[in-house]
Amino acid sequence: MKIQTGRGTIPLITLIAIWSISALTSLPGLAVSPILGDLTKIFPKATDLDIQMLTSLPSLLIIPFILLGGKLTEKIDYVRVLKVGLWLFAASGVLYLISNRMWQLIAVSALLGIGSGLIIPLSTGLVSRYFVGTYRVKQFGLSSAITNFTLVIATAVTGYLAEVSWHLPFLVYLLPLVSILLVGHLKEDRSEEVAFTASTSSATAATTITTTAANVATANVATVTVPETGSADDSKTARQSATDIGGSKYGIHIKHLIELMLFYGVITYIVIVVIFNLPFLMEKHHFSSGNSGLMISLFFLAITAPGFCLDKIVGLLKERTKAYSLLSIALGLLLIWIAPIEWLIIPGCILVGLGYGIIQPMLYDKTTQTALPQKTTLALAFVMMMNYLAILLYPFIVDFLQWVFHTQSQEFPFIFNLLITIVTLFWACRRRHSFLFNDQLTN
Repeated sequence: MKIQTGRGTIPLITLIAIWSISALTSLPGLAVSPILGDLTKIFPKATDLDIQMLTSLPSLLIIPFILLGGKLTEKIDYVRVLKVGLWLFAASGVLYLISNRMWQLIAVSALLGIGSGLIIPLSTGLVSRYFVGTYRVKQFGLSSAITNFTLVIATAVTGYLAEVSWHLPFLVYLLPLVSILLVGHLKEDRSEEVAFTASTSSATAATTITTTAANVATANVATVTVPETGSADDSKTARQSATDIGGSKYGIHIKHLIELMLFYGVITYIVIVVIFNLPFLMEKHHFSSGNSGLMISLFFLAITAPGFCLDKIVGLLKERTKAYSLLSIALGLLLIWIAPIEWLIIPGCILVGLGYGIIQPMLYDKTTQTALPQKTTLALAFVMMMNYLAILLYPFIVDFLQWVFHTQSQEFPFIFNLLITIVTLFWACRRRHSFLFNDQLTN
C-alpha cells in the first residue's frame, strides 16, 4: 500500500515507522509517576532531592538534547541520529528493570533524557521531510493524536503494572525496540529519493532540479527530497513554494521562529494547569483522586481527537483557527473555575484539550515554513523545546505568582491562565492575517 505525500508516495511501513517515533515522545518520566508515593518505602534513605532528581532529570536533559538532535541532523544522516537515540532510550528501559538503588535510577534517568531528547525533534522532522501541503498538516495532526493517545494508554498500563511490582512500569521504556525494527524502512525509502536543489543566494534566486543523491547542503544551497514518483507538476509546485527566511544567513526566519516559540510556550503553560492544579481544585471540592484522574484522561483524549481531522478543521476555520481554539481553551478554563460540579468540569477539560489539540500540530506545520529544508528539523527542535521548558518552569512560576499576589487559592492558577488566554485571544483576532495566525492550507 502506498501513502500519498503531496509530492509522490511512500510505503505504508515507512509511515508506520514515523508514527512509532511519535508514540515514544510522551513516555519520558511516565513510569515514575505511579510509584512516586511508594519511593520512600522502597528506598527509606532517599531524600526529597533524590526523588526530585528522579522525576525532573529526564525533562531537564531533554531540553538541550532536543536542540542537539536537531543540529546533528544538519551534518549527520538523520537515520543514524535516530538509531542512537532509540538505542539509548531502549537501554534505559533495560537498566531501569535491573536497578535496585536510587543512585542507579537517577543515572538511568539521565540516559533516558538524552535518548528521548535526540529522537523528539525527529518525530516531527520526519513528517516535514516526507510530506508537504495538506498532507503534511494531516500527518502532523495524526502524529499529535498518536502521541497523546499513547500517553493515555501508557498511563493506565503503568498504573496497573505498579500494583504488581514497582519495577514493571519501566517496561514501557522498551517500546523503542519496535521503532528500531522499523527504522530501517526509513533508510530504504531514502534510496528512492532524488535531490531538489534550490539556490538561495538572493530572494529572487532561480530554482533548479538535479537528480543527484542527497548530500549535505552548502551554505548557499537548500536540499529538499522529492520522490522519483512525483510528476512534473509536483516539481513545479516545489519550485514555486520557496521558503521565506527573511534574508537570514542562518537559513531560518528568526522573527517568525521566535514568535512560534513564545506562542507555543505560552499555550502550553496555559493548558497544563489542568494537569498540575486540577487534582488540588477537585480535592478542595471533595472529589476523589479517581475523579481527577478521569478528568485528566478526558483532557488528553480531547487533545487527541482533532488530530484525526485536522486538515478539515483548518480548511474550515482558516485564519481564525487559532482564535477559535483559544476561545475553546478560555471557555474550558472558565467552566473549570466556576464549577464545583463534575458535569461542568468534564466539558471544561474537553474544551481545553480540543483547543490545544488543534493549535499544537498547526504550530509544527507553521515551523516548517520558517526554515530551509535542511534546517527544518532544527527549527522544529527549538519550537518543541518550549513544550518541555513550559512544563519544567510551570511550578516555579505558579509559586512565584502566588507569592506576588499573596494567595494560596486553588482557583488562582485557573483565573490567571484564563486572563492570559483572553489576552492572547484578542491578539490572535487582531493579527489573524499575520504569519503566526493565518493558517491557510496550501496543496
